[in-house]
Amino acid sequence: MYLYSLYPKHLFSLRKISVSLLIVFLPLTGYSGNPYRFPNGAAGAGMGSLCTIRQGFWSSFNNPALLSYNQSFMAGVNYENRFFMSELSTRTIGVILPAGNASAGIHYSNFGYSNFRRESAGIASGLMLSENISAGIRLDYLSEKTSGEYDNHRHITFEAGITFTVPPGVIIGVKLFNPLPNSLRESGMPSSLSAGAGLELGDALFAGAEAEMVTGGEINLRTGFEYEVVKSFWLRGGFSTENSSFSFGLGYLLRSVRIDLSFATHEKLGVTTGVSLIIKIR
Repeated sequence: MYLYSLYPKHLFSLRKISVSLLIVFLPLTGYSGNPYRFPNGAAGAGMGSLCTIRQGFWSSFNNPALLSYNQSFMAGVNYENRFFMSELSTRTIGVILPAGNASAGIHYSNFGYSNFRRESAGIASGLMLSENISAGIRLDYLSEKTSGEYDNHRHITFEAGITFTVPPGVIIGVKLFNPLPNSLRESGMPSSLSAGAGLELGDALFAGAEAEMVTGGEINLRTGFEYEVVKSFWLRGGFSTENSSFSFGLGYLLRSVRIDLSFATHEKLGVTTGVSLIIKIR
């Protein structure tokens, strides 16, 4: 009787220990050394986390230069569940506000659970510098909170991006995150550089590849595609050398509402699922 009554508590403790270990090692296994990476949204996640060059709602927050291509007032929510554990889920909300040749974006995202939580909030702006060149910048507030006697961390930084379009249908993008010298860089806050190129193959197919380098980490290569099978229905796939991850995704547009689903594998820990809902308001 005594042993039976203790079993659920032991099981709960083991789950807490497992979640804690995953959170500790997640920057090494799932984020290529950058635990503050903005979620890709289900569309980007289904394309191997391709997010520097592909125009879209969530990619506009990953590379603020892409914001200028969004000329509609839109709002979106995204939910990402890592390895079917609610404690490792990420919840994100964002809004894009167009203004002529420029657009602004506001977002909030949180990851984790009551004993460990990472939060990020930011405001971004993208501007068309010419017919083929756009640039953008995003100001970020990042925080990490833990229970007990551990320190809480807060950071303010920025990131900047630029894109070039080259006829016929080629787009090149570059993004810098936390591009600060060592003397000004916050402890534990990595820097990263992402660069990629993509190609519109006709009206229905897009394919691209990009590379990301994070402070103290190896170069991660990502490649993906998006194919409009029938009008307003998309099929996506991709691969990332980060944990040898294969991904798959679907997207459907119903009038002014778009729903995206994604599934990404991890060579050791399982599957990460994602769902996004985007509404075009006007």
